[in-house]
Amino acid sequence: MGVLDTLDAAALGQVIGEYRDALRSHQEVINRLNVFPVPDGDTGTNMALTIESVVAELADLDQPDMAATCKAIAHGSLMGARGNSGVILSQLLRGIMDVLNETGSVPGPGELARGLTLADKLAREAVMRPVEGTILTVAEAAAQGARDAADAGKSLIDVVEASRSAAADALARTPELLPVLARAGVVDAGGAGYLLMLDALLTVVDGRPLPEPPDLPDDPAGWAGGPAGMDEAVEASHGDSGGDIAGLRYEVMYLLEAPDDTIPVFKEVWAGLGDSIVVVGGDGLWNCHIHTDDIGGAVEASLDAGRPRNIRITDLVEQMEEERWVREGGGTAGSGPAQIPPGPAPTTGVVAVATGVGIGRIFRSLGVHHIIAGGQSMNPSTAEILEAVELLRADEVIILPNNKNIRPVAERVNDLTSKVVRVVPTNSIAEGFAALLAYDPEAHVDVNAVDMETSARNVVAGEITQAVRDSDSAAGPIAVGDWLGLSREGIEAVAGSVSEVARALLDRLVTDDHELVTLIEGEGSGAADTRRITVWLGEHRPNVDIEVHHGGQPLYPYLFSIE
Repeated sequence: MGVLDTLDAAALGQVIGEYRDALRSHQEVINRLNVFPVPDGDTGTNMALTIESVVAELADLDQPDMAATCKAIAHGSLMGARGNSGVILSQLLRGIMDVLNETGSVPGPGELARGLTLADKLAREAVMRPVEGTILTVAEAAAQGARDAADAGKSLIDVVEASRSAAADALARTPELLPVLARAGVVDAGGAGYLLMLDALLTVVDGRPLPEPPDLPDDPAGWAGGPAGMDEAVEASHGDSGGDIAGLRYEVMYLLEAPDDTIPVFKEVWAGLGDSIVVVGGDGLWNCHIHTDDIGGAVEASLDAGRPRNIRITDLVEQMEEERWVREGGGTAGSGPAQIPPGPAPTTGVVAVATGVGIGRIFRSLGVHHIIAGGQSMNPSTAEILEAVELLRADEVIILPNNKNIRPVAERVNDLTSKVVRVVPTNSIAEGFAALLAYDPEAHVDVNAVDMETSARNVVAGEITQAVRDSDSAAGPIAVGDWLGLSREGIEAVAGSVSEVARALLDRLVTDDHELVTLIEGEGSGAADTRRITVWLGEHRPNVDIEVHHGGQPLYPYLFSIE
C-alpha cells in the first residue's frame, strides 16, 4: 500500500476495520487500565462493541460512496455505543465524519484536522461536567497536533503523525490531571482506546502495522503500561479502589427518540439525578448515559422529552467487585483464560455457555469457572468448548450448555480430552442457574452431574422472544413480530406486546405451590414492562417473592426462573 494524500470512502472503511482489529487485540489491555472508578464497565470491550456496530452498518451499504460511508460511521456508532466511553467515541466519530462529508472534493490533511477539531468540540459539549485526564484531554491534544501540522502545510501522513504524537503525550500526562489514575498507576483507558484510532489511520495512510498489545502477566500488579508504545507513560500497579464509585451505583443507558429542542431541559433534569452524564445525537435520536442511584427517575425523565428504547441498566458496584475478583483470580471477564479463584484447584470445575454481561456475572457468582459466549443463534464449536475445558485446573469438569442445540456439541468433548467431562443437560439459562445451586466443587464429577441435573429439573423456566416468521402453534396463529412466551413444553402464549405475553406465560406457569419468580432482563426489556410484569405478579400471585436481575442477553427481553 502506498502513502495516501487523501481519504476517500474506501480508505475510511479500511480505517474502521483496522480500528476494530486494534481494539479487539488491545481489548483486555484497555480493560485492565480501567481499575477505578468503574466509569462504564470494561472500556476496551465497550469501545470494541461500539466499533463492531459501525463495521456491521458499513457492511450493509449498497453504494459505499463518501456520503453513505460517513453517515454509516456516524449512525452506526450512535446506535451501537456501549458505556460512557462508547458514547463519547460515537460523538468523536460524528465530528470527524461531519467535516469529511461536507467537502466538495476528497478530504485531505486540512479536512482531517478540522474533523478532529470538531470531534473534540462535540465530545466536550456532550459531557455535562467535562473532566481533564480523560479521553477528552487526549482528543483535544489530537486535534491541536493535527491543526498545527495542517496550518504548516504538511501532508496527510504528517498531520496524522503529529496528531498521534500529541495524543500519546497527552495520554501519558493523564495521571497528572486525574488523581485516581495516579493512585492506580495507569493512564486513562478511554484515551488509550482513542489513540488506537490514530494508529489505524497510520496503518491505512502509510501502511504501518498496527501496534501489538503487550503480554499481560498472571499478576496484574506486575503489569506496567497500556497499549503498545504506552509502557513508558506510567509505572502501573493496580491498587485497591476502596469500593466507592463516587456513591453512584447504577449506570443507565438508552436511546431516546425526542425533538432536539427538548434535550436541554432533559439534561437539566438529569443533572440533578447523577453524574457521568453524556447525551449525544441529533435529528430526533439521542444516546443517553448517566451514573445514578435513581434508576426510575433517570428513565422517567425521558418520558417528558420523548420515547426511550433499548434501556440498559448496570450495577456498577457489582461490576467492580466482579472485576476485582477476576483480576485476583488471574482470569478475564467473559471468555478467555479460565476464571478460577486463588487457592487449590477444585475437584470438579464448571464451564457454562451463555451471553450477556449480567448473565455472566450471575454464573460466576454461583461458581462457574469459565464462560463461553453462546446461546440461541450463537452456537460455539466443539473446539471452543474443548479449549475451555483444557484451560481449567480441575481434572473433572461439568459443562452447562444452557441450550438444547448446544448439548450435542458439548457431549462430544469427553471423547477429546484426558479429563473426565460430564454434560448436565440444561436447556435454558434458568436451568443452568438452578443446576449450580447443587454444585459442590469438592465432589466427584458424577455426583455433581446427578445432583445438578436433579436441581435443574426442579425449576420451571420461561422465556420471551419475538417471532421472525409467520407460523402456527397450540397457543394460536403467529405473525412476524408477535411476542412469544416459551416453556419446556413449547410455545405457551402469543401476544402483541412484551408485557402482555409475559403475563400470559406467567399465568400458565406460576402456581400456588411456587415461592419465587426471578425475572432476568435482556436486550429489549424496559423499566415500564418490568413494572407491569411485577405488578401483575403482586396482584395475581401475591404469595410469591419476586427478584429482578439485569442479564443483558440478546433476543430474549425476559427470562423467568420459577421455584
